Amino acid sequence: MVTAAQPRPPSPSPSPAVGPAVRRVPAVRHLGPNWYACVMGTAIVGTAGAALPGQVPGLRAVCTAVWALSLVLLVVLLAARSLHWRHHRDQARAHLLDPAAAPFYGCLSMALLAVGGGALALGRDWVGTPAAVALDAVLFTAGTVIGLAAAVAVPYLMAVRHRIEPGQASPVWLLPLVAPMVSAAVGPMLVPHLPPGQPRETLLLACVAMFGVSLFATLLTLPVVFGRLLTGGPLPLALTPSLFLVLGPLGQSTTAVGKFADVAPGIVPGPYAEGFSVFAVLYGVPVTGFALMWLALAAAHVVRARRQGMGFSMTWWSFTFPVGTCVTGAEALARETGLVAYDGLAVALYALLVAAWAVAAVRTARGLLSGALLAGPRPVPGAPLPATARTT
Repeated sequence: MVTAAQPRPPSPSPSPAVGPAVRRVPAVRHLGPNWYACVMGTAIVGTAGAALPGQVPGLRAVCTAVWALSLVLLVVLLAARSLHWRHHRDQARAHLLDPAAAPFYGCLSMALLAVGGGALALGRDWVGTPAAVALDAVLFTAGTVIGLAAAVAVPYLMAVRHRIEPGQASPVWLLPLVAPMVSAAVGPMLVPHLPPGQPRETLLLACVAMFGVSLFATLLTLPVVFGRLLTGGPLPLALTPSLFLVLGPLGQSTTAVGKFADVAPGIVPGPYAEGFSVFAVLYGVPVTGFALMWLALAAAHVVRARRQGMGFSMTWWSFTFPVGTCVTGAEALARETGLVAYDGLAVALYALLVAAWAVAAVRTARGLLSGALLAGPRPVPGAPLPATARTT
């Protein structure tokens, strides 16, 4: 724009503060933390499939290959997000200050934990047990530290920096809160690889403590989300798939108590070990029942939104990891109860998981090839802030 003080048009060259970074790596400017959901969803396809009942020829090899894909995706995304923080710090800060984007920082923790857990469950077939244990130990430690930090930092930012209206409650708020629950479910696999005695018992009880952190935080948040749904009406179309995120803490907590029961014998005194087995059933059965009810409710909302024109967005990855945790939860109940019904439930949910993952993966690949998913937000009159619309 020409003004009296500027008789000549401004130079078309970008400003030194922002332009050079945009020219160097423009593709990662709008790469938000929500992209780690791709890693989580891919990893859970492998780990959940490995524990299915029966011996399907070739299934474990396929699941291991899927886990390897999740490892590759994790490395690529870590590199891309590092470039994002280095060259587009303004956008990175905007994500932290955006109440719709900040909760997705919990996805980084869960991506690290999901891939780490898959290393012990599947990756050991290809790289050997020592390398798998080392990889899981590194990813578990990093994921747990980041998850606990996100569980405190994101709610803190939402309280003191974000400006949130009552009608903006969203299932996305659960993301940083469920990260410690993923640590609780993955950590027990490392217990047998620690020295006997206090190191093993300490890690097991630390996982139980993280189970409590996530469970009580979820119990505080879920009524707010459910109340918003009942009093404020359906979520915006693009956010509707996020209703599946509620399944995450439900399925993951059921998985966690099952893992506690698996490793507790010989680690904690006898009465406590037996108590973990009892708790796995008494807790897991009713929580799985509620998860199935929520699955039906969320699916009904998604069908409605789809009929009203809901298009693809990255929120479709909400159909993957949360459903995968319900698969592993059903597998845990099958081990504890011996009921064939839970075996059948695990298989049925796994079929849903694979279908959802295939659709999300294909649509994401198309969006990447076309450039639509990494493009900047389009300004729409009367729409929310661009960062909010883009990251959710």
